[in-house]
Amino acid sequence: MSNDRLSTLLAEYADLEKRMEDPSIHADQALVRRVGRRFAELAPLYAAHQELEAARADLTAAKELAAEDPAFASEVEAVAAVLPALEEKLGEMLIPRDPSDAKDVIIEIKAGEGGQESALFAGDLLRMYTRYAERRGWVVEVIDSQESDLGGVKDISFAVKTKGLPEGGHGVWSRMKWEGGVHRVQRVPVTESQGRIHTSAAGVLVLPEAEEVDVQIEPGDLRIDVYRSSGPGGQSVNTTDSAVRITHLPTGTVVSCQNEKSQLQNKESAMRILRSRLLVQAQEAADAAAGDARKAQVRTVDRSERVRTYNFPQNRITDHRIGYTAYNLDLVLGGELDGVLDALADADRAARLAGDPELSRRQ
Repeated sequence: MSNDRLSTLLAEYADLEKRMEDPSIHADQALVRRVGRRFAELAPLYAAHQELEAARADLTAAKELAAEDPAFASEVEAVAAVLPALEEKLGEMLIPRDPSDAKDVIIEIKAGEGGQESALFAGDLLRMYTRYAERRGWVVEVIDSQESDLGGVKDISFAVKTKGLPEGGHGVWSRMKWEGGVHRVQRVPVTESQGRIHTSAAGVLVLPEAEEVDVQIEPGDLRIDVYRSSGPGGQSVNTTDSAVRITHLPTGTVVSCQNEKSQLQNKESAMRILRSRLLVQAQEAADAAAGDARKAQVRTVDRSERVRTYNFPQNRITDHRIGYTAYNLDLVLGGELDGVLDALADADRAARLAGDPELSRRQ
């Protein structure tokens, strides 16, 4: 157990507690959220430390009593038996966490190869994530979307948020960060008259939602183009230049939004996505410079890696990164994602405990 790291985090917790009690902080709600999230993240660590210190104090007291009366020897053994588990619990909490775990997320789903069937599958993924969010008590907010002719989704961006402060610092990102990649479906499409099984795919990108203070964007680094929206969207579609395309010139990152009726609203939505993409790029660059800082994780934000297969004839879901297979696809698509997400979290935790970044890359 790293005593230096423990002391640093406990000091940070005490400082955050004082800041939370300062009435002046409430003038800046963004600051309140940041401080509150970090405070909630460190609260379990503080509680575990207090529990361990109390047990150690009990052990000292029991030893003093046993020295005077041998009848208390059994109490010493009982208290001592509790300490290893408490020390292990605190030690695991001291393993560096993903700094984005307390954040909300922006999820992008794009239909891939497979035409209408791929768009229908993208719509299935959207419903799966929406239902899972409902089960967790999270809020889903559509930022931008393009629907297909048969009720599927060509391209959609939506935010998933916790209500209030995330418990223990476990925000949406801590659960959803592993969903990025290629999701493949095997089934008989509704457009298939011969009953043949087809394979198609949709790409998922999961980004921790960045706040303005997380990413500094210079106005001069942006090229903003406006154009007319297309597809469903009300009277303004195809009549006004309300759609917005923002290009971040230093990185070449391009974001487009057209859902809202005004340029201002679409610009604000595009900036939310842009900030999140730039945050991930900055984190990845920092990780590369630091060596293996956060590589010991199963998660990916890469939409090109095949991560999961949904096989309808066998009612099977398989996550290829960890070899997870279950035959409850119908339940998973209905929002019961905890089985596969727990398996991914366990694999990530095992890799962190092992301190072996190569393990997670193989997974």
